[in-house]
Parts: sequence; C-alpha cells; structure tokens
Amino acid sequence: MTTISTIQPQTLERLEYERVKHELSVYAVSYLGKRHIVELQPITDARILRRRLDETDEATSVLRRGASIPLPSLTGMEQILDLLGSGYVFQEQDFTHLHQFLRSCTQLIDYMRAKADWAPNAASYASGMHRLERLQEEIERCIRNSRVLDSASRELSKVRRRMATVEERSSRRLAELMAKHRSILQESLAVQRGGRSAIPVRKEYRKMVKGSVLDESSSGQTVYVEPEEIRQFHDELELLRTEEAREETKILSELTGLAEEFRGELVVNAQLVGEYDFLFAKARYALALDAVNVKLNEHGIIILRGARHPLMGSKMIPLNFELGERFRMLIVTGPNTGGKTLALKTVGLLTLMAQSGLLIPAETGGTMAVFTGIEADIGDGQSIEQALSTFSAHIRRVKSILETADRRTLVLIDEMASGTDPGEGVGLSIAVLEELRRRDSCVVVTTHFTEIKNFASSTPGCENARMEFDAETLQPLYRLTIGEAGRSYAFAIAKKLGIPDAVTRRAEELTRRTKTLEVGPSRQIATGTTENLCDSGELVSADLTTAPRNVIREDPALLPGASLRRAEPETATSPKSTEVTSDGISDSEETFSKSAAFRIGDSVSIPYLGKTGIIYAEEDGMGNIGVQIQGKKVRIARKRLQPHIARESLYPDDYDLSIVLDSKENRKKRHKMERRHMEGVSIEILPDERP
Repeated sequence: MTTISTIQPQTLERLEYERVKHELSVYAVSYLGKRHIVELQPITDARILRRRLDETDEATSVLRRGASIPLPSLTGMEQILDLLGSGYVFQEQDFTHLHQFLRSCTQLIDYMRAKADWAPNAASYASGMHRLERLQEEIERCIRNSRVLDSASRELSKVRRRMATVEERSSRRLAELMAKHRSILQESLAVQRGGRSAIPVRKEYRKMVKGSVLDESSSGQTVYVEPEEIRQFHDELELLRTEEAREETKILSELTGLAEEFRGELVVNAQLVGEYDFLFAKARYALALDAVNVKLNEHGIIILRGARHPLMGSKMIPLNFELGERFRMLIVTGPNTGGKTLALKTVGLLTLMAQSGLLIPAETGGTMAVFTGIEADIGDGQSIEQALSTFSAHIRRVKSILETADRRTLVLIDEMASGTDPGEGVGLSIAVLEELRRRDSCVVVTTHFTEIKNFASSTPGCENARMEFDAETLQPLYRLTIGEAGRSYAFAIAKKLGIPDAVTRRAEELTRRTKTLEVGPSRQIATGTTENLCDSGELVSADLTTAPRNVIREDPALLPGASLRRAEPETATSPKSTEVTSDGISDSEETFSKSAAFRIGDSVSIPYLGKTGIIYAEEDGMGNIGVQIQGKKVRIARKRLQPHIARESLYPDDYDLSIVLDSKENRKKRHKMERRHMEGVSIEILPDERP
C-alpha cells in the first residue's frame, strides 16, 4: 500500500482524521479489525482506492439488505496463532475456540460465494480462505464442550470404562456400609471431604468403624470417617485418573501437531477475517453517516453536493463545493463563525476519508480527487499579545507547504494574512498564492482581506466564494456560494446593534472616500476603505486601511488586482526624503505622530498590529497612551500610533463616549450613582484603564 508520503501529522490532527478513525473503530469487533483501523492511512494509488471504495459500497449494500454476516469470532485466536509452533500443547478450551473459528470460516466462505454476482470485490476475500475440513472434523471427533471425548482414542475409552467400574463398585460398597452402621451415624448421607467419600459417625462410636478420620464437625460431635475399603477404591481411581490425564495429553498433543500443519492456512484465514471485520466496520460507519461512494480522478477535481462534516452530523448545513475544473484556487470570505473554517475542514477531511477507502457523507454523484499531498494550515484565532507567535507559526507552515506543493497537492489555509501587519501580510499572501498557482496546486483559503479577494477576481484559474449572512437577523446562514466575494456587513450590524445613525452615516461617507497621503512629487500611499476588516461581521472602529502604508499606487484610482510593489527610497534631491529608524518607524511617521494631540475618542492606527483603535486614556508619564482595540484595552507607546479619524468625525458633539469605552455593567452603575447614593456599589477600573 502506498501512503501519502508528504502528509504531516499536524495536518491529520487539524483535519480531525484520528477522531474519524476512533469513531470507525467502534464498529469493529475483532482485534485484527481494530488493528487495521489503527494502521489506516490515506493512499495515493487510484486503482487500489477504486477497489477499496467499491468493496465498501458493496458491503454497505449487503448490510442494507438486512443480511446477518456470519463473521467468524477471533476470540482466543490471537493466543493460538502466537503459540502455534512454539511447543505449547493446546488445551480443550483452545480447541473449542479453534473449532468455532473453522466452522464460521466455512459459513463465511459459502455466504460470500453466494454474493459474488453483485458484490464481486467484497466476495473476493472469501475466495482466498481455506476450509480446513480435516482439522475441523478431527477436532469434532476429539473435543466437545471443552472436554476430550471417550472416542478420541481406544486407550482413553478403556481407561474411562475401568474408572466407571471402580466408581460404581465404590458407591455400592459405601451404601452397604452406611446401612450397616446406620445406628451410629449422625446423618444418613455420605459426604465428600477433599474429593474422597466419608460417613458421618457420632464421635463416641468412632472406633466401631475401620478407616481414617478426614474431618470433624464444628461442634466436635461428628467425625467424618473414610472406611478402609472405600480408601482402596479411591487409590485405584487416582491411578486411573493419572492414566486418563496422560492419554488426554497425548490426544491434545496430536491435535496440536495437526493444527501446526495448517498454521499458514490458519494465519491467512484469520487475516482475511480481520479484513472482513474492517470492511464491514467501514460499511456500518457509512450507514451511520448516510455516506456514499464517489468517482475518483487524478486531476484535482472535487465536486460535492450536500456534503457534511462526519463529526457534525445533522447540525451542519450541507455544503456544495467544487474545485479543479473551472478553477484550481478558491478564496472563501464571510463573517466570523459563519462556517468558513468548517467548510475548509469538511473538504480536507472528506478528501482524507475518500483516500482511505471510506464512503463520504454527501449526496450521490460526487467526485473526489486523489492527491499525493495534503497540506493544512488551520488554527484558532489568537489574541493581540500572541500575534507574533501566530504569524511565526503561520510562516513555518507556509514554508513547509512550499517545500512540497505541486500539481497533485491540496493546500488548505485558514485566515490567510492574519497575525501581522495587514499590508505586509496581504503582500506575502498574494505572493504565496501566485507561487502555488504557478505550481498548479489545488488551493482553498479563507480570508477577510479585500486585496486577496481582488486577486481572486482578476486572476485566471482563481475564484471567489462567500459564506452567506442574513443582514436582517445578523445570523450566518452557513451556505457557501461560489462565484461571489463576501461583502461587508459592518454597517448593517452596527445599525442593528444601536449605533447612532449619525455615526454609521459618517462611516459610510468615509468608506466611499479614498484618503491619500503624499510622500513624493508624483506618488501616493493609499489608505483605502474599511472592507478588509468588515467581512468578519465585527464592528471595529471605522478602519479605513485596505492597503499597506508602505505600498505605493502609481495611480490613486488603482483598480482591483493591479500589481503592488514596495515604495522606492527617495533620492537625495527629494524635498521629502524619509529615513527609517531602528524600531521600524520612519522619521516622517514619528514626526506625524508627535505633532498630533491624541484625545480620548480619537481613532488611531497601530501599523505594527495592522489594526485601529479608540483612545480611552491620554498619554501617561511613560509616553504610553491607552487604546481600546476590539474591546480590549492596552497601553501602546505614542510613537507607534498614527492619527486616523478625529473624534469629531466619528461622534456627534453630545455623544456619550462611555458607550464605546466603558463596559455595560459599569455604565449601569454610573447612571444609578448619578441619581442617588449607592451603598457598596463601586466602579471597577482595570490597571490598564487607569490614567
């Protein structure tokens, strides 16, 4: 079996492949079936995959017809197969397990032979199994109900007949002694002590019976005596039992030797039973998921209708998806919690399942590609403090992807360009997408950034898609629409959540304008629109940055998809030469920052985070200013801030800034305290919020 050589354990983990294997293992009943599931890996040989999927589909059809599969039990077989040929003599219980296994194998062979016409792939395993009738018949002749039969050998039969005669004579003589000594007995029944027969004699009459005392009662009034004549019978029986055990061991040894002659056939049968257990486990899992067979291709084409994530069940809105025919790169946008990541994981996990011979939960008629490599960079969002580590991890994954990606690689990237300055992140992301396009890889990425959507709309072989969102109910619809880029819902959400009309109108006005900052005689830096952050569906503070501040547009009215390049250094004769300090901030930026009087309520840009925020606290003695970023309050050095939008442009003159800057709980407390004295009520101010 050829496994995917380039697949990373992290990719399997991110796509939850092991969880699918765990659910599958519930349907296996044998140790070999479960072992197959543990060792299950995606494969790249389309011919083998076609057979695996078809046989699973056939097994599913067998189960749908309500048939009871005579799957042999492997109980006890692991020990038998391990000990065959080791010199160990199998016991009666071992041969009972082996006989049950052989009889079930015969039933399975006959059963699958009858299904060969309409389930040829599934039935083919049984054609390799061995009936082993000679071994089965010999076990039946010698063993029954975990006991060696008298008919197993003439010597054993003779010994057991002698034993029966001695036992009969012993019982008859014991009855005679009980009758003879009836008057001195405590009870009228004989007893067993240590496997030997004794009579209960009253203690005062002990000497009237010849024999050995085996025991006495707890009261001491009764002694249990083995009569001398009976002891002689017992001794004879012990000798006969030793002879019986010796003869039984001889028979078991001969049976063990016969089983060892068929060791190879037994191993093959057990392995094929394990294959059948694995096959029908896949079939039962497919029935549980309402999964179907798919067409296969080696050209990167995926066509899915009504696809579902196997771990989500009916909770997921079915996904319609395509890739590889009209386009080999898909850019998915949409609101947070709108299903982008789930769609990405669904495509990746269903690909892994199909390449593992598992039917997939989708409508019939689907097509899946056979990839030699699957790469996934999917992770949860990080906080501001973790932005650097998030971006570093992302870059390491991108590096790994670029080391192996080719035309038979599926690349899945969640939240592309996240975790760093949006300008640089977008530029790097587009460069990576261009390289993957050059390699003809199949790529699906999710993003919030307009530039990446513009790249998709203007690049051949690349397409946009969006997760639908209901602007009226403010709820994601979890439906993927291919061919359309996601649009901003920030203003709709803002209005629904009660942001004053004056604020939303001003934001819409600012969005329609393209602000530019002159940095040279004939070049301009674009500061863009809000749309790159608004796809998330979150209301952030009127961010107008859609392009990096150090990316130059030759034309201020640059159309989507136009090339981006770094600003060239100004010449020595330039009247506005710009130098960059050691902390990455240009002289012009620092002067711009120092000249501004930041006030509470102003919107500022934080370039190194790629975000904007609202001033909630003025500059302290250390030169730090309090900035609220997406609801989180942090202190940032003044020189790292740039003016963005003055508070007058954002809010009416009488607007209560506490609505933006204070928690709902604290606002309620303030309003109550303004009306009357509130005993025991206090306003909580976190350390970062203090002036």
